Amino acid sequence: MGVKKKKEMQVTALTICHQDLQTLRALADVEGKNLASLLLHCVQLTDGVSQIRYVKQIVPLLEKADKNGTCDSTIRSCLDILAGIYLCLSLKNPLKKVLASSLNGLPEFFLSEAVQSFTSRLQEELNTADLYSYRKVIDNISSCMENFNLGRTSVSNLLKNVLHFLQKSLIEISEENRKFAGNRIVQTQLMNDLLVCTRVSVMVVQKVQGFQRIHLNISSSPMWQNMCGLLGIFTKFLSDDDLLQTIQSTSGLAVVLFIKTMFHPPEKIPDLISSMLLHSVDCTSVPEWFLNCCRRLCGADVPQPALLFLCQGTLTMLDWQNARMGPRGEALLLDTVHVLFTLSSQIKESTLEMFLSRILASWTNSAIHVLESSSPSLKDSLNGNSSIVKRLLEYVYTHWEHPLDALRHQTKIIFRNILQMHQLTIENSDLATDHFIVELTESLLRLEWHIKGKYTCLGCLVDYVGVEHILALAKTIPSQILEVMGDQSLVPYASDLLETMFKNHKSHLKSQTVDSAWIDEWHDTWVSPLLLILCEGNLDQKSYVIDYYLPKLLNCNPESLSYMVKILQTSADAKTGSYNSRGALGALMACLRTARAHGHLQSAADAWGNLVTSARIKQGLIHQHCQVRLDTLGLLCESNRSTEIISPEEMQWIQFFITYNLNNPSPGVRQQICSLLKKLFCRIQESSQVLYKLEQSKAKCEPENEFTKQHPSVSLQQYKNFMSSICNGLFEALFPGSSYPTRFSALTILGSMAEVFPVPEGGVQTVYQLSHDIDIGRLETLIECFTSTFEEVKILAFDLLMKLPKTIVQFLDSEKLQGLFQAALELSKSTKPYDCVTASYLLNFLIWQNALPSSLSAYLKTQQVACEDGDKSAAVVERNTLMVIECLLENLEEEISQAENSLLQAAASFPMYGRVHCITGALQKLSLNSLQLANEWRPVVEKLLLTSYRLSAVVSPVIQSSSPEGLIPMDTDSESASRLQTILNEIQPRDTNDYFNQAKILKERDSFDLKDLNASVRSIDASAESKGSKEGKTCDVTAQMVLVCCWRSMKEVALLLGTLCQLLPMQSAPESPDGSLTVEQVKEIGDYFKHHLLQSRHRGAFELAYTGFVKLTEVLNRCPDVGLQKLPEQWLQNVLEEVKCSDPSSKLCATRRSAGIPFYIQALLASEPKKGKMDLLKITMKELISLAGPTDDSQSTVPQVHALNILRALFRDTRLGENIIPYVSDGAKAAILGFTSPVWAVRNSSTLLFSTLITRIFGVKRGKDELSKKNRCGRSPVYRSREMAARALVPFVLIDEIPNTVRTLLAELPNCTDQHFRQNHIHGTLLQVFHLLQAFSDSKYRMNTYLQQELADIAVCTKAKLWLAKRQNPCLVTRAVYIDVLFLLTRCLDKAAKGSQPVLEHLGLWEEVRGIISGSELITGFPYTFTVPGLPQYLQSLTKLAITTVLAVAAKDGGQRRDVPISLSQLLESSFPEVRLLTLESLLERFSAAAPRLGEKGLPPLLKNMGGTFLMLAIKENHPECFCKILKILHCMDSSEWLPQTEQYIQLTPKEFLIWTMDIASNERSEIQSIALRLASKMIAHHMQTCEETRDSVAPKLQQWVQLVVASCGDNCPPESRLAAAEVLTSTAPCFLTNVHPILGLQDTLALWRCVLTLLQSEEQAVRDAATETVMTTMSQENTCQSTEFAFCQVDASIALTLALAVLCDLLKQWDQLEPGLPVLLGWLLGEDDDLTAHVESTHQVEGDYLFEKAEVNFWAETLIFVKYLYKHIFGLLSKSSWHPLSPERLHHFQRTASKQYRLISQLFRELPPTAEFLKTVDFMRLRIQEERTLACLRLLAFLEGKEGADILAVRASDSPTEVNQLTLQRTEAAF
Repeated sequence: MGVKKKKEMQVTALTICHQDLQTLRALADVEGKNLASLLLHCVQLTDGVSQIRYVKQIVPLLEKADKNGTCDSTIRSCLDILAGIYLCLSLKNPLKKVLASSLNGLPEFFLSEAVQSFTSRLQEELNTADLYSYRKVIDNISSCMENFNLGRTSVSNLLKNVLHFLQKSLIEISEENRKFAGNRIVQTQLMNDLLVCTRVSVMVVQKVQGFQRIHLNISSSPMWQNMCGLLGIFTKFLSDDDLLQTIQSTSGLAVVLFIKTMFHPPEKIPDLISSMLLHSVDCTSVPEWFLNCCRRLCGADVPQPALLFLCQGTLTMLDWQNARMGPRGEALLLDTVHVLFTLSSQIKESTLEMFLSRILASWTNSAIHVLESSSPSLKDSLNGNSSIVKRLLEYVYTHWEHPLDALRHQTKIIFRNILQMHQLTIENSDLATDHFIVELTESLLRLEWHIKGKYTCLGCLVDYVGVEHILALAKTIPSQILEVMGDQSLVPYASDLLETMFKNHKSHLKSQTVDSAWIDEWHDTWVSPLLLILCEGNLDQKSYVIDYYLPKLLNCNPESLSYMVKILQTSADAKTGSYNSRGALGALMACLRTARAHGHLQSAADAWGNLVTSARIKQGLIHQHCQVRLDTLGLLCESNRSTEIISPEEMQWIQFFITYNLNNPSPGVRQQICSLLKKLFCRIQESSQVLYKLEQSKAKCEPENEFTKQHPSVSLQQYKNFMSSICNGLFEALFPGSSYPTRFSALTILGSMAEVFPVPEGGVQTVYQLSHDIDIGRLETLIECFTSTFEEVKILAFDLLMKLPKTIVQFLDSEKLQGLFQAALELSKSTKPYDCVTASYLLNFLIWQNALPSSLSAYLKTQQVACEDGDKSAAVVERNTLMVIECLLENLEEEISQAENSLLQAAASFPMYGRVHCITGALQKLSLNSLQLANEWRPVVEKLLLTSYRLSAVVSPVIQSSSPEGLIPMDTDSESASRLQTILNEIQPRDTNDYFNQAKILKERDSFDLKDLNASVRSIDASAESKGSKEGKTCDVTAQMVLVCCWRSMKEVALLLGTLCQLLPMQSAPESPDGSLTVEQVKEIGDYFKHHLLQSRHRGAFELAYTGFVKLTEVLNRCPDVGLQKLPEQWLQNVLEEVKCSDPSSKLCATRRSAGIPFYIQALLASEPKKGKMDLLKITMKELISLAGPTDDSQSTVPQVHALNILRALFRDTRLGENIIPYVSDGAKAAILGFTSPVWAVRNSSTLLFSTLITRIFGVKRGKDELSKKNRCGRSPVYRSREMAARALVPFVLIDEIPNTVRTLLAELPNCTDQHFRQNHIHGTLLQVFHLLQAFSDSKYRMNTYLQQELADIAVCTKAKLWLAKRQNPCLVTRAVYIDVLFLLTRCLDKAAKGSQPVLEHLGLWEEVRGIISGSELITGFPYTFTVPGLPQYLQSLTKLAITTVLAVAAKDGGQRRDVPISLSQLLESSFPEVRLLTLESLLERFSAAAPRLGEKGLPPLLKNMGGTFLMLAIKENHPECFCKILKILHCMDSSEWLPQTEQYIQLTPKEFLIWTMDIASNERSEIQSIALRLASKMIAHHMQTCEETRDSVAPKLQQWVQLVVASCGDNCPPESRLAAAEVLTSTAPCFLTNVHPILGLQDTLALWRCVLTLLQSEEQAVRDAATETVMTTMSQENTCQSTEFAFCQVDASIALTLALAVLCDLLKQWDQLEPGLPVLLGWLLGEDDDLTAHVESTHQVEGDYLFEKAEVNFWAETLIFVKYLYKHIFGLLSKSSWHPLSPERLHHFQRTASKQYRLISQLFRELPPTAEFLKTVDFMRLRIQEERTLACLRLLAFLEGKEGADILAVRASDSPTEVNQLTLQRTEAAF
């Protein structure tokens, strides 16, 4: 009872040898007080943790003996035993460190004895001759040197022996490693031993005293010889590329350390090492011992890795502090960095790049140490303006976005150190004003914000010079950084920089002022931009700012919370948000949530009482924007204190939230909801433990405490009630027909409840148990979830059932269990693939709940299983699994036998893969490593393998066919069959199975019957006729069914074999009893995978075979059997040889991207251990790169294609990681060269490879940094290539470099006087200019004065080539692009700076543009036809420029229309639809922008009073898109301006024009129909608001309009139509839906309301959101705002449904129309439009016709939710009325109708099979839904009639609305 205990630390107990144990027993005193007794008691314990306590008592005991001044033999013996104990303990055992720590405090009196004991014991260890025991000795030497005085002294005493042992170990281990080449497991261990031994050697030399005098020893001394031997070994290691690079790296350290220790004199060491690095060693001036040991490093051919690691050793092992090495050390420092720069340009391997970056960072650290007391010359060499620093900055700039995160981190260190180095080189200078720092800062600020390294470097600058320096240069930098936080990849960098800046700014401001006046400036700088983003930023931007920036800001200054809340509360009512905007309310909730989660709110009560009201919380919980709902829920659920009590108000709000938010269509939102609720449950669980503790402490007299203001028992009872209420609501949500999101959410939350509140064990109390709320109905509900077509729902339901106690199965009787088992067997042979998944989960449920029928026990040979009580449950599960698998196997074998005779029959009736899937599913749930029925499993496994091979043999010919998808062609005449026979022979030249040599002739409707086969085609086995029913009806069989049967069977076989390899233990010897899978069986499985991966043609088959094969290869690489370990390598060599030798006659598939071959090789390479040398990858890539290259031999085309396809697969495989990067350049070369091949297959494969390489190099995201800078294609004769090249250029030109680049490109264009020029060149150049300018115009720097001047210069250059836009240029394509460039320039330069003339006027460019338009074909007419290349493009470009010119001139002249080269009317009357369409689009954009503000008053004068023009255009326009745009413009315009003019312009009265518009809405296609409906609705609303006469004239047409709206809401209508209907309903709601005096008749009004309800249940989110706007409009009217508590609020569609019904019922009451309205509502409730019999018959008719036809899938609409809400509101309405709204006749009529329907439902239920929920899911679910609707209607009718308990179908009159609100109708027994 109480809070759960933490898991205790596990410590392995120490033991001693028998002799030492006897010694202790002999020496222990009777009283047990001496050291021997203490040790004896300690070693007899079996718990390591307890032993630690005894070890800590050793020294205090010896301190007492020290006072007596005695060191008797007992203590000597005990010290000797302690030394033995220490050396026997493993390196990672905590006891070893505790013992060392204790012995470090040993009294001095005993030190000599202890040293002698340890030295003696260590000497024994060093004498070890067993190579595989060396590692233990090496670890002991290492531990002796680590903070252990006795150990270090012992090593010093045995230094010669230690060095000799280390040398011997290195030699023998490296030799052993060479012997085991290829055995990765053994080699990995041996190389690790080599690494540790090398590190220990370095440690010994570093830490043992006396090595500084080693040079005095004569060269013949053993110690000197050992040192020389070790140095030679490390030199060899350094150059051995077969070793791990960590070994080479450590060897580099060791080499420099040993040279430093051995070489004399020390002052010459820098020169010696420098000469080694520069390849300039003078062999005549160095000692002989050095040459003997390091000759490999003295030549000119030192490998790059060796040189790199020598640099590392130089920087790490030499003493750089305080310039102790003098000028020679400074020279060595400079030489080292130059060597590193050289290596940086040469090294390509990613791991070496990583080493290089670390070493370069280490160099900067060393440089800082030297600069602290260096010579002036070195300071000159290392200041900011030096070449070395420039090279370092260049390295930073080129590597700060490297794919390796660790390497990017090193660039940050290097940059920071550069700043420090520069600071050390300048004397008494202000760093902030230093020229180098200022220039560096400005250059960084000029970079674009998508460069990640910019953030890191700016952060370093802030640390050094302060943020005020940055703000002075760029005051808006906080806003700029927040703007880029919409890009996820930049968010961490941006938030870290902002944190650095605002912390620095706060410190700076606080240091400048003595009071809190600084806070206002700080808020303006950092908080105000944040609030702007939270209220108005885009979705991603807000999310990332809230997640990353806001918490850091609050942590820095928690007082800012009240400032933010105050501002947001003020604007919450004005900025309510919408479905795509959070508004101020969303920002408020996000701030509060973040504050509470990070502990900035003292308690929830403070938040609710002082910061936000209950109304705001409820508004947030049902807000239209999902993130607002999540943030509000997070505010309630999250707390920085896990034991904080949940208040009753919070519980009510949580229940309210769950009611309306389970059915969320977004997977991400659902996951977050479930995660937050799980956090809440954890808080309940943990706080309840504290409450139990308080309750037990009987603190009844102290109710007022920090935890709770009420008695603990009251809070605990509230918790229980709350959790039970949540459980009830979640099970109610699993009603028939509930949507997938609802089921997913409910099951996930229930699973969390079962997980957080497990069945209590021991004395632990729990406040809630889910199992207490489970009854038979809920158990059946969970089991029925297996019928869902979504596997996630099946998984969640199964997992939940497994979390419940095993006793729940007792709710089900034996008949029910037998029915479930039979249903599972039926589903396992279904022809619908998803049925076998249901069968698998059903079987696993029955297995684990021990609920199988007793008849299955016959399959088990051994009835009794010997097991312990604790293993009983596992044994039962294993027995059940075995029985089920044997049963499935028996059925499968029988079906395979039939399939061997007729595969068609199998495909149509029992496709077999379902049985295999169920077997695999059962095996995956079982722990196969600890089988208790091993003897029974072995024959079953053998049978499984044989059966799998048989099944594969039956279906593989289809999969391995050249064209598996069309292998069974269907036709109805013999002539076609003959042609198909020929096709079969052509596409299948190598298949020998007779089955594939026939074309099948089938009857009409694709039904298969052998009796009707044409005699001209040879008959096949008559068993292919498949009888599908008792009447002998032949079942349909299609090519698709056969193919699906075959590839799914192959898939399941592959997964089964992979599962067996992965989970079953292998036998260590042929007849060994310790495993279930033999070595031979594993080899057979490998051969099987090889055969099918290399020969299958169907992608589904070989992709899933690959999945199984990967499991096998992973097992083989971990297998201790050397033979099995080497299998992948052998397979790889064989397949590479086969690929190399393949030709057109090879069995390998050269089409279909080489089919399964890349997958096969991919699996072999991806499973290779990543910590090794990746030899297989290196060998394979070398071979493939060679094969992929071009060749003159035509016979090598097939190998080349294979190689290209395999390379593509390998470069795509993320598991190969950075190991594949070194081969990217060669791969790109092979791909590019492949483009030149004359063979299409090679070119195709090369293109695919190149695309993959581009993704591999630049990443998946289409960002700014992805495309190639090279424009090989700028002048390509291919139009598309030129365009792509132009787009590719943009990312590689910085914003401030664009003007120069554009001017350069413009200068390349020809002049009008040039005689010869190429239009392709002109076009490519102009496209590049255009895309560069487009990027420039979109830049945030656009209004910068400097850049505006740059644009003006570009305009001057453009003006010089203006002939390209005129008729002098005969090419319309290039003329069009040049006009596009002019258009962009006019857009960028159309505004004048203050006090200056507009740039375009100043340059005279407008005059030139007007001249171009005046002389264009728009004025003079077109001599061309549409066959002229580029005419449409030219027209569009010219029109855009003309429109811009017209509007610009008109704006300048104030609408006088002077000097306008062309009028809008001319453009609108053009004969070319391209011109009209562009003009209309431009006008529509302006009318749309003006409409929400001021209507026509917001338009420029030129566009006013154009209504008549558009009316005339509408009547005569025949181009659909233009016509649609005209209608949209009319809709945007104020109808009062143009509607009265219809008679004047088009000779139609307003009424006639309305009829004309409605006719269009009735007959036209969707987009035109939608806008026509909007326009008609706007006209009708206008008529309704004008005089009564006009209203009466339109009234007869209202019913037609209502019918139009209703027709637009149908399920068969496109989303555009439904969106239009929703918008129409919103705009007309005050007039027709909520009018106090209804204009329409009641039936029409209710029809419109039914449209609203229908649209609220639409599957499209946009439609639901639009319908929700309608509901919000209806709630906000004066007469309806009191109907609900959410008037004027933004609400979600889930609650809008019930709110709409509430408003409707209130309006019926206001209109006094309850009597005529109730029958309509009852009809809605009953679902009168549904014809049950027709539904069932249609289901039977189409059953089985469609292979992948699933049950009805709904992602949102839930019929019974609508029924529930409608029932609630009707019941409430009737309860409040004191009279009967229905006459007795009407009441009886409804009763008869409902009763008749109920009897029909009962009859249909009886006709279904016993387990219809599984076998007839669609029919069963539809009947269940209709049953609930009928019951609800009957209850209401019974209530109206006044019956009370007289009928099982009637509710009691006393049922309260509250109870009805919780209504989820349960199926009654009478229904069956």
